[in-house]
Amino acid sequence: MEARRDVFQAISDPTRREIINLVSAKPLNLNSIADNFTISRPAISQHIKILSECGLILVVQKGRERYCEAKLDKLKEVSDWIEKYTVFWNNKLDALGQFLEKKEQ
Repeated sequence: MEARRDVFQAISDPTRREIINLVSAKPLNLNSIADNFTISRPAISQHIKILSECGLILVVQKGRERYCEAKLDKLKEVSDWIEKYTVFWNNKLDALGQFLEKKEQ
């Protein structure tokens, strides 16, 4: 059974995060991306496949080259998830601050 791919899985790996960082500046072909890493080209291709399945990278054929373009709108899902916990912890820390202020008085 194949695992379901999502944006959280995509960004869980430091190599994939760096690939996203590289192609967010400008589209790069597969060799240009692989030149930035010490791992094998097939390993880079596997990372790109995962990023593509998660919707974070679009692979476009231009002549004989395949270029990767960043599709960063999918990261909003992560941002929304983080925001939920930011609000939660800000509320908790505000309550703690108020409690400590009352205790000092």
